[in-house]
Amino acid sequence: MATLRELRRRIGSARNISQITHTMELVAAAKMRRAQMAMEASRPYSEAIARVLAELAGKNLEVSHPLLERREVKTRLLVLVTTDRGLCGPLNAISLRAADRFIRGEPTAVRLVTVGRKGRDFFRRFVEIVSDHSGMPDRPRLEDVRPAATVAIEEFLKGDADEVWLLYSHYINTLRQVPARMRLIPPEVPEAEEKKSSGPESLYEFEPTPEAVLAQLLPRYVEVQLYHAVLENRASEQAAKMAAMRSATENANELIDGLTLQSNKLRQQIITKELMEIVGGAEALAKAGGR
Repeated sequence: MATLRELRRRIGSARNISQITHTMELVAAAKMRRAQMAMEASRPYSEAIARVLAELAGKNLEVSHPLLERREVKTRLLVLVTTDRGLCGPLNAISLRAADRFIRGEPTAVRLVTVGRKGRDFFRRFVEIVSDHSGMPDRPRLEDVRPAATVAIEEFLKGDADEVWLLYSHYINTLRQVPARMRLIPPEVPEAEEKKSSGPESLYEFEPTPEAVLAQLLPRYVEVQLYHAVLENRASEQAAKMAAMRSATENANELIDGLTLQSNKLRQQIITKELMEIVGGAEALAKAGGR
């Protein structure tokens, strides 16, 4: 049975842990708000560039580009976005399981480009990693993501990958983040929205040529989609970390309450025992004096 000193030491340790996890929860909440704002700011540009590709596809223009080439798939490249650090609950485990299902479920060979240490460390023993781009800053910029996008584009253009896929954690809200997967190259061009009214159709002019527009647009599309995925994963990380630290704080407080109750019971037992010893000693002295 634990002594009173041991219980007090454990209560002090649990209280220190509670203070640390609560502070980490507040830090994660502040970072999550910044990451959410950055993610929401990048979303319109990501959606707009996809709409432009849809419009180009809908015009049935006789244009071609190497990144639009569809060929027999023999090798796939997966750009896996995870976190660099832990303490974010099951977020990485869920993404890693989704990536593992994708790799094992494909009849073709799958190679990796990793963005984040957790994905790199998990797959490095049994999957070929083409390049690693871990150590992203807390506030990533497009320039930080561009090297990973460049590797993906080069692998496709060289013919070492026939398709490039992207997997990351999609931020829905502070309580829900789910793995998301999309084909990056050749891009999954969404269908152009049908006109809801019978108004005049928009006319587009391409300067200098449609081929030149695509030559600039497609690499930027890959970069922007990857950048948005990194921002979504960063917001998911901070949301999951905030929830995990809140749960850890609550568990620490419950442990403190349990240890405090146990300590009070033990102290009561000690006081009762001491009182019984005093009363017994008094009675013994009284009996000895009566003789």
